[in-house]
Amino acid sequence: MTEVQLSRAFTALADPTRRDIVARLSVGDATVGELAKPYGVSLQAVSKHLKVLEEAGLVSRSRDAQRRPCHLEAEVFDLMTAWIERYRRQAEERFQRLDAVLAAMDQDTTHQQTGAAS
Repeated sequence: MTEVQLSRAFTALADPTRRDIVARLSVGDATVGELAKPYGVSLQAVSKHLKVLEEAGLVSRSRDAQRRPCHLEAEVFDLMTAWIERYRRQAEERFQRLDAVLAAMDQDTTHQQTGAAS
């Protein structure tokens, strides 16, 4: 996944309605009409949200007779998760190094206090 694709995906998910659409599609495919029902907005408004999600590669549409179901592209989320996980691991390693430094400082302070008391 390129930086541009990654940025598009995160930007698309910045909108709460689009996140909700993604959550709905994680349960199963749905048409624009089915996705629009809970929002009380026009099909055109939901279609615009879907277009942003499609451009980000998060959603695709297919043709099933007269229906045009929307489908969640889970592989993109796997790539996003891998990207996030890489930075989570790096942060965890930094915290572990910080913990080691703080423990060493605490140990030095304890030794200095014990040595001064003798």
